Amino acid sequence: MTEPEEPPMSRTVLMDVPLAVPAGTERVQARRISMRPGVASGAHVHNCPVVGSIVAGSVVYQVAGEPARMLGPGDVFVEPAGVPVARFDAQDDGAVFLAYFLLRDGEEPAITGVDG
Repeated sequence: MTEPEEPPMSRTVLMDVPLAVPAGTERVQARRISMRPGVASGAHVHNCPVVGSIVAGSVVYQVAGEPARMLGPGDVFVEPAGVPVARFDAQDDGAVFLAYFLLRDGEEPAITGVDG
């Protein structure tokens, strides 16, 4: 008896979250961001939703009011617009991640520090 052949492509949903305030996304800006070992981003907010995935290393990620989570390669995250991100802290191995900024027409990504 032969084993069934694996399909040539597979798709797995990694994240499916609603956006708090639906807004017309006119463009997406993708950034590859590198953090040295031990760097903490500090509590902050973004002016637009940011969706991302960890490429290498690890971070402690925490949106205000939610438990902290350790993210590693392949893990995904979302930082909602205007919602404080309490932690996005690179661990001893540093971190490289891809961040996709969902922007309205004429908008540029902005980050603002907040008291954590």
